[in-house]
Amino acid sequence: MSARASAIEGAELASGVRIATETMSDVRSVAIGFWVGTGSRDEPERLAGASHFLEHLLFKGTPTRPAAAIAEALDEVGGDCNAFTTKEYTAFYVRLLSDHLDLGLDILGDIMEDPLLSERDLDAERTVILDEILMHADEPADLVGETAMRALFPGHPLGRDTLGSPESVAATDATDIRRFFEEHYRPANMVVSVAGDCRHAEVVAALEDRFVARPGGSSPVRAPVGPGVEPLVVVRRPTEQAHLVLAMRSVSRFDEARWPLAVLNVVLGGGLSSRLFQKVREERGLAYSIWSERNGFFDVGCTTVSVGTAPEYVDEVLRVVTGEIEELAAKGVTARELDVAKGNLRSETLLSCEDSGARMSRLGTSMLLYARAWTIDEVLQRIDAVDLDAVHEVARSLAEAPRALAAVGPFDADAFDGAALGLAGTAA
Repeated sequence: MSARASAIEGAELASGVRIATETMSDVRSVAIGFWVGTGSRDEPERLAGASHFLEHLLFKGTPTRPAAAIAEALDEVGGDCNAFTTKEYTAFYVRLLSDHLDLGLDILGDIMEDPLLSERDLDAERTVILDEILMHADEPADLVGETAMRALFPGHPLGRDTLGSPESVAATDATDIRRFFEEHYRPANMVVSVAGDCRHAEVVAALEDRFVARPGGSSPVRAPVGPGVEPLVVVRRPTEQAHLVLAMRSVSRFDEARWPLAVLNVVLGGGLSSRLFQKVREERGLAYSIWSERNGFFDVGCTTVSVGTAPEYVDEVLRVVTGEIEELAAKGVTARELDVAKGNLRSETLLSCEDSGARMSRLGTSMLLYARAWTIDEVLQRIDAVDLDAVHEVARSLAEAPRALAAVGPFDADAFDGAALGLAGTAA
């Protein structure tokens, strides 16, 4: 099965901004994204949460375009806007009818070039973000995920929550935010992606004169991750369920092993037919849901298994999880599992590009993270090329990689047999 040919074009402006567009002849909408190559791992500890703070603040308007005017202009044309922050980048986007492409470029261009960043807005959003932090702390499934990242990357910015801490958010002021913006939100650290009913030349022309006042910039310099992990972290909470995340170091987003790792992830816990879903949910009835996922960062990656179960089933669930990881390392996957997983990834890749917003996102992340626009056919070819030996090799590597277990529930650390779970440095 092959993807239809797509009209992807790229350019780089004199200011350093990279532009990528994809023309979709069968839609009447357009999605526009401005991508900044800075995320929470690029913040000094005292400014933890600065990228997320800017996510909130930029849509608060500019000296010439108040926040209410932005909202009204988008409402008038039926458009929508949003933003999000990750460990290594931040994105701001709008989606609207293609007749209003210029409006979308104007709004995003204005907030990225000259945001207001007022003390008043910062104080208001500080309260919102502090409430957001408390909300995540009250949600065990969120808390255990954040705890797992801290355990897997202890003392490193990758292990910090993208929201920051209550202390860092409370201490950040408008001067701090302005300096962070001026350093990181520069053209050479940005990508603009546009997908839908658009013309590449028109997008380039519309952006040509922007960012001329603040040219240059560069990608952030990132501290490497150390080898150590915190093997077991338990947070006692009076919950009805036990929430668990087993996290393992894996490959970076540039490593060719990411392709067979994607296949292995589907087999392990990435779908309804996965080993963990079948053995934990379907055969034993030990959990409502269990899944695995993978993330690749600039220099390292992680693969996690997440599950919520009754406290009395924790030991059995963990034995199944670690047993399946060891089984995959010893024997690899079957030919049938390989076919199913590759078919799943092919379909997931194609289905993720069914609308202009999804294509804009794929284009923006590809250009920002890989400095090139991966075509759908290129991705499908990499998936098709994965064989049993390659999956077996990454399975062995994953089983031998440093791992950490995070748990939230009505128990303490002595409830876990760390040695039996392969958690180095823990006592039985």
